[in-house]
Amino acid sequence: MAILRGSMVAIVTPMRGGVTPDSAVDWDRFASLVDHHLAAGTDAIVAVGTTGESATLNEEEHCAAIEFVVRRVAGRIPVIAGTGANSTTEAIQLTARAKELGAEACLLVTPYYNKPTQEGLYLHHKAVAEAVAIPQILYNVPGRTACDMLPETIARLAKVPNIIGVKEATGDLSRLAKLRETCAPDFVLLSGDDATAREFILAGGHGVISVTANVAPRAMHEMCKAALAGDAAAAARLDAPLAALHRDLFCEANPIPVKWAAHAMGLIDEGIRLPLTWLSAACEPKVRAAVEQAGLKLVS
Repeated sequence: MAILRGSMVAIVTPMRGGVTPDSAVDWDRFASLVDHHLAAGTDAIVAVGTTGESATLNEEEHCAAIEFVVRRVAGRIPVIAGTGANSTTEAIQLTARAKELGAEACLLVTPYYNKPTQEGLYLHHKAVAEAVAIPQILYNVPGRTACDMLPETIARLAKVPNIIGVKEATGDLSRLAKLRETCAPDFVLLSGDDATAREFILAGGHGVISVTANVAPRAMHEMCKAALAGDAAAAARLDAPLAALHRDLFCEANPIPVKWAAHAMGLIDEGIRLPLTWLSAACEPKVRAAVEQAGLKLVS
């Protein structure tokens, strides 16, 4: 498979129809959005992750979105499919389907809500890896799942065939050092926290799965490129205008702010699924200011 490095966008799923329980996926906008990332240098696309509203898409829509991105990208950059679930059986089924649809790798979030033990996490991911022969990336985001996969568990799973990396979204940079010590050099270490991604890469990480890249794909690509080259000064210079985006795209639950920003930039229409809502009036000024600080153009 292609080497996974750099800025990997956790792409939004464009929708139309405003805020409803079943806002329709906007396939025309989805096509133009994928093309936008290809033109801007995005290094990989993660389809139907948290930012892609995986929690509110049904299985048919979930698989259709993966297939759509795979076909639109047409092998030009890697496509990583979000296939995590809090049911091991469901995670296996989604991962197998993603493989059939042509995804290059899968991203599997730690099981949410049921709060498994570390042994449960190990056995869950091991079961998926043994069932489906596709490269798999662990995804640790305890702020959303109420479940923290510890570095020791990640190190155990790094030895399982098909498990090739981890998206570490705690923002705790001390974990990177532990992972570098305990995992093989080719184990892919990805940040899941835009605010600390630059430091993560400069400290030996391989890239970031990014929310910010939805609206600033070129800047995120260039920042990651500089950091991967070890050019700390250039990476800091490129990252500075993005700092407000890294912060304020999380002023409400992701992907509420980033969808509003992408809409304000003319990239997608207004559409999101309940229980998520459109960005509140109180948050609009700060997200607008963050977009402008990044030097990006607003059309509304």
